[in-house]
Amino acid sequence: MKEEKTFNLELFFAALADRTRLRLLNLMRGGEVCVCFFAETLATNNPKISRHLSYLKRAKLVAGRREGKWIHYKITEPKNEKAKEIFLRTMEMLEADKEMRLDRKNLANVCCAPQQQPVNIQPAKKSKRLS
Repeated sequence: MKEEKTFNLELFFAALADRTRLRLLNLMRGGEVCVCFFAETLATNNPKISRHLSYLKRAKLVAGRREGKWIHYKITEPKNEKAKEIFLRTMEMLEADKEMRLDRKNLANVCCAPQQQPVNIQPAKKSKRLS
């Protein structure tokens, strides 16, 4: 019952009412994302990204984990069951949005592009010389 008292309905809906915050949530659908990739993926500036991530943290929709100088963010589903259902349905809607799909493709190009494998050069076999 304590969870119900700490749930802020207005903050929850306000967090979902902004396109930039929805775009950030969309990028985190696949898992944790380093903050360094958000600005480049969304073609915006770091202060704007930080402001929106802070808002999502206050709404308890994301959590950050520090690793060195970088912070990695991931989605945290609401504990309130009705809010959780709304949140999950919202995330499903993002999958169908053209801009959201493009954002995820851009994220893959920015941070998750497969690294080119180094060419494995085998040493030449020694040939047997006939004397």
